[in-house]
Amino acid sequence: MRSYETIFILSPEINDELKQSLIQKFKGIITENGGEVTNVDEWGKRKLAYEIKKKNEGYYVLMNFNADINVPHELERNYKITDGILRYLIVNLDK
Repeated sequence: MRSYETIFILSPEINDELKQSLIQKFKGIITENGGEVTNVDEWGKRKLAYEIKKKNEGYYVLMNFNADINVPHELERNYKITDGILRYLIVNLDK
C-alpha cells in the first residue's frame, strides 16, 4: 500500500449536512476499495487565492490515506462527477 494525501475544496453554499455526507462518501470510496483513511482534517471555509466558478471562498478538507494504486483513480473519477467540488488534488507521499 502507498500513502496518499488528498485535498478538496467544496462550494461554500453547501449546507453542513451535505458537507458531512460528501466527506463520508469519499472516505467510503477509499475504504470500499481496500484503502485505509488515516486522518481527516477539515480546515473550514477559507478565502480562495483566485476566483473559481464565480466563488471567492471554499470549504477545505484534507484527507490522508493508505491504498493501492487504483484507489486514487477511482477517487479522482468521483471528484469529477460530484457537484459541489470546486477543486481537488491527490498527492502520492511515497515519492
